[in-house]
Amino acid sequence: MAKIFSVHPDNPQTRSIEQIKSALSNGAVMLYPTDTVYAIGCDLNAKSAVERVRQIKQMANDKPLTFLCPSLSNVATYAFVSDTAYRTMKRLIPGTYTFLLPATKLVPRLVQSPKRKTTGIRVPDHSVCWALLAALANPIISTSAHLPPDDEPVGLDLEPRLSRVELFDRWDKLVDVIIDTGEEPGYEVSTIIDLTGDEPMITRRGLGWEAAAAWV
Repeated sequence: MAKIFSVHPDNPQTRSIEQIKSALSNGAVMLYPTDTVYAIGCDLNAKSAVERVRQIKQMANDKPLTFLCPSLSNVATYAFVSDTAYRTMKRLIPGTYTFLLPATKLVPRLVQSPKRKTTGIRVPDHSVCWALLAALANPIISTSAHLPPDDEPVGLDLEPRLSRVELFDRWDKLVDVIIDTGEEPGYEVSTIIDLTGDEPMITRRGLGWEAAAAWV
């Protein structure tokens, strides 16, 4: 059974965050809230945990995993950011956007697309995510705990919308840590923006896509 941590959504308790950070550093997989949906995550550099996330989500190894970074400057450590990409991201972060970027050597192969050598990165607008990133000092894997899958159109309901308690019950035996902020799950995914080409391109419409379209 997973250990549940009750964490304040706006002012996360330091003790709880430190305990979660310790678990993640030791290879734990967690269920946690973001500014879009509840996500399954782990330390980017914990190989066994990343493998577990893939197994839990039944994801093929050729499908890249998204991860969270705390800031634009941190993103540049894990991805090659062109001038165009920088301007786009600076305008939109933090927020509900996933950016596809060419990966640097610091991104584990297990996380990136093996053919394109790209990765998906988010800078979330969520206090608990910020606290976890600051404590761990590593990026955190973030893949939706809900259906539809990340590559399906927004609005396609492939499972009933679960309450927070129902979602926790579903994942209780699959993850090591559950973070409970009292927030009910969201079901709108992030907007994906491909920044690997000469011009930004929205490849999935999710939360905030209208604002992104106006800028992109």
